[in-house]
Amino acid sequence: MKGVHIGISGWRYTPWRGDFYPEGLVQRRELEYASRAVTSIEINGSFYSLQTPERFASWRDATPDDFVFSVKAPRYITHVRRLRDIDEAMANFFASGPLQLEHKLGAFLWQFPPSMRYDPELFGAFLALLPSCFSEAMHQARQSPRFDDPPKPASVGDTPLRHAVEIRNDSFLQEQFIDQLREHRVALVVADTAGKWPVVEELTAEFMYLRLHGDKELYASGYDEQALSRWEARIRSWRSGRQPADARRISTKADSSRRGRDLYCYFDNDIKVRAPFDARRLLEKLGLADGLPVQPGQLPEEFQ
Repeated sequence: MKGVHIGISGWRYTPWRGDFYPEGLVQRRELEYASRAVTSIEINGSFYSLQTPERFASWRDATPDDFVFSVKAPRYITHVRRLRDIDEAMANFFASGPLQLEHKLGAFLWQFPPSMRYDPELFGAFLALLPSCFSEAMHQARQSPRFDDPPKPASVGDTPLRHAVEIRNDSFLQEQFIDQLREHRVALVVADTAGKWPVVEELTAEFMYLRLHGDKELYASGYDEQALSRWEARIRSWRSGRQPADARRISTKADSSRRGRDLYCYFDNDIKVRAPFDARRLLEKLGLADGLPVQPGQLPEEFQ
């Protein structure tokens, strides 16, 4: 199951303290603790405001060497500018430091609001603008008027970058959109939103990106054993290069490849402190938890 990364969206939540984070754990070590209980974290603070290269570097250094982060792109690009006139905003984002995650950088998440409809020309231009490797992202970063001389990461040149898009409007449910994603090797997020927004399971890139927002209640309800077993089976199928027999597809074309896919899966049902425990249970079901040194809710000696 190498290449499968399971974790949580964000890690700073007050209700988690005294539950997932045990009593006695100081707040400044919460990332260090969480990164030893799950194998990946989706950084979501970058969605609300630009971070800094120093902050990204500190997150990189606080986590195990094989840990993986994904980064949620700014809402200023997706929700405010709505993909129009975004060259400067894109430059500012890449200059703000996500490349400092270096070998721990998984994928970039681009989430679009429910009110945003599919515009083939607009989305085609956006997908073409996404940097495919570190050197392209650094070129964009150097155009930023906000960050002077952004630091060069250790991972440069042709090291590939991955991008995933999350849609929440039915107008995207058409063949042309899937064709565009495949052309640019961008993943379509499989988003479980308790039935509120579309769920699409198309293979459009060399990896899959899952966001589990809640089984029955958005951002709140947890996943019971039956639900987790269902996601486990789907992950095993995608990892081996197969589609589940009941995959929810909109394309009539054959899948672009039968290769096994890397996979990123993030639980975002954080309101009732279910996300970290659900993530850990899924890791256990996939046989990926054995080497993790932290058991959620317990305070190891090294953190005392």
